[in-house]
Amino acid sequence: MKKIIFVALTFLVVFSSTAQTKATVSFQADIANRNSDAISFLDRNNGKEIKKIAVNKDGNFKDSFAVEEGFYMLFDGKEYTQLFLKNGYDLKLKMDAQKFDESIVYVGKGAIENNLLAQNTVNDAKFDYQSLLALPEQDFLVKINAKKELDLEALTNKKLDPIFVSLQKKNIEQSVLGLTKFHQEAMKTNKMNGTLSPAFDYDNFKGGKTKLEDFRGKYVYIDVWATWCAPCRAEIPFLKKLEQKYHQKDIVFVSLSIDQAKDREKWKKFIQDKELGGVQVFADNDWNSQFVKDYNITGIPRFILIDPKGNIVKSDAPRPSSPTIEAEFDALLK
Repeated sequence: MKKIIFVALTFLVVFSSTAQTKATVSFQADIANRNSDAISFLDRNNGKEIKKIAVNKDGNFKDSFAVEEGFYMLFDGKEYTQLFLKNGYDLKLKMDAQKFDESIVYVGKGAIENNLLAQNTVNDAKFDYQSLLALPEQDFLVKINAKKELDLEALTNKKLDPIFVSLQKKNIEQSVLGLTKFHQEAMKTNKMNGTLSPAFDYDNFKGGKTKLEDFRGKYVYIDVWATWCAPCRAEIPFLKKLEQKYHQKDIVFVSLSIDQAKDREKWKKFIQDKELGGVQVFADNDWNSQFVKDYNITGIPRFILIDPKGNIVKSDAPRPSSPTIEAEFDALLK
C-alpha cells in the first residue's frame, strides 16, 4: 500500500513539474557588450512590460515566465528585437549588443521561428524602401508584390509553428497594405512638386510673426517637427551640421513646430536648452494647421524644400541625416 502511495505521489510531482514547465517560456541569453543591466520583454501590441530580468556582469541571464502565445519585443535598454513566444518554448539567445540585429542567434525549442524573425529584421534594414516608395504606381505594385511573395516563401518551412505562420502571414499582409497606402500618399504629395507652396504666417520664437514669403530670394528647408517626437529630435544634430555648413549660402532653415498650444512654453524651453538655430516658428493649430493640411502631413518629421520663387522643389525632401542631402544642396546652391 505504501509503495502504491509513493508511486502515486511521485507521479503527481513529475506531472506537476512537467505542467509547470509547459506553462512557461524558458529563456536564457549570453550577451556580449551589453547595453544595460536588465532585459525587458514587452507586449508588441501595447508596449507594456511583461517581464524584466537582471543581466549579470558577464551578460548572462536565465528565467522562466508565462506568456500568451504571440509576438513580443525584447529591449536591452537601447535596441529592440522581435520575438515569437509561447509556453513550452526553451530558448537560448546569443548576441553581441554592438552588432545587435546581425549577431542574433537562437537555439532550442522555438529557435526556428525566432531566427526567421531576426533574419527578417536584417533583410528589412538592407531593403531600399525609399526607392520603392519613389517608384511609379505600376512599378511599385510589381516590386511590392515580389517582396510579398519572397516573405511568404520563407514561411513554407514545415518545421515552423502553424500559429506563427498564420500570424506572420497577417503581418505581411498588413505591411503590404501599409506600404501601399504610404505610397499612395507619397504620390499625391509629389504631385505638388513644381507648384507654388502653400503659405504660413506663424509666431516666431524670437518674437513677432514670420511668413513664408519673408524668405523669397532664398531656398527654404522646412522641418515640421514637435518636441514630443523622438525621430524629430534624432535629426537635430544633423540639422545643426547642415545649418553650420550652409549658413553663408542662399538657404534658410525653418523649424515649424506642431506642438499643441498648451506646450508653447515647453517648446520655448526646448529651443533654449538645445540651443537650436535657424528660424523657429510655432504652428497655430498643431496637426490641424492649414499649412500641415495643405502638405498632407500625417507623420513627422517631415522636411520640405522650397525654391527662391516660392515653388516647391520637394514636398517630401530628404532628412538631414540622409546621405544624399548635402549633394542635393550643393547642386542647388552653386
